[in-house]
Amino acid sequence: LILSLLLAAGLASAADPVTDAMQKAYAPYRVALYKTNGKSQEECQQAIAQAQEHWNQITAQFGASRPAPYDRDPAFAGSLAEVNKVYAKAAEEIGKNQLKEAHETLEHAREVMSEMRRRNQVIVFSDHMNAYHAQMERVVIDGAKTLAEPNGMLQLTAQAGALEYLAARLKSEAPAEYASNEEFSALCKAIDKSVADLKAALFAQDAAKVNEAIGKIKGPYSKMFSKFG
Repeated sequence: LILSLLLAAGLASAADPVTDAMQKAYAPYRVALYKTNGKSQEECQQAIAQAQEHWNQITAQFGASRPAPYDRDPAFAGSLAEVNKVYAKAAEEIGKNQLKEAHETLEHAREVMSEMRRRNQVIVFSDHMNAYHAQMERVVIDGAKTLAEPNGMLQLTAQAGALEYLAARLKSEAPAEYASNEEFSALCKAIDKSVADLKAALFAQDAAKVNEAIGKIKGPYSKMFSKFG
């Protein structure tokens, strides 16, 4: 059901068949990443099987020959194989009911796909989601530690400023079918609010409220990623 909703939401059309195929394969990948944050081993197994099936189709179709701009990328085949390795490892971990480990393993596939596009000067909406995610993780993971450092409140305020900028990019760089989607707009507002709440706590120099706001940053992003990321 989640995969059907993801596909129904629409995918931004790219300028080449390889990127289009990767975007379609990204939908089941997001489901697998989302499911490994849960507790159902069976659902995770179904999700990773779907992700593997879609990526295998890309490998079969473009592994030996691919169109521009990927036709001059000497690392293309290696990246295809790397994603397959990530999926195989995650499937093995899911089989052992190591869902947290599988989730961390699957994160690497996102990095490989992003790097494939970067090398070939291809930008899609997922890249803006990834940029926000990287900064968000910096705030969420290191926020409390940063806060405890000298001038920590000021340092974290600077990090929040970067997060605010990247949140704005999610709206400005959204494909037309997302921008006109009510659910997408609502999720953008939720992300904006989570960042605004963090800024307000930082400006008030209230450490307790800052930590509370940090704890609420990831939820809105995760919801957007699972549907539109």
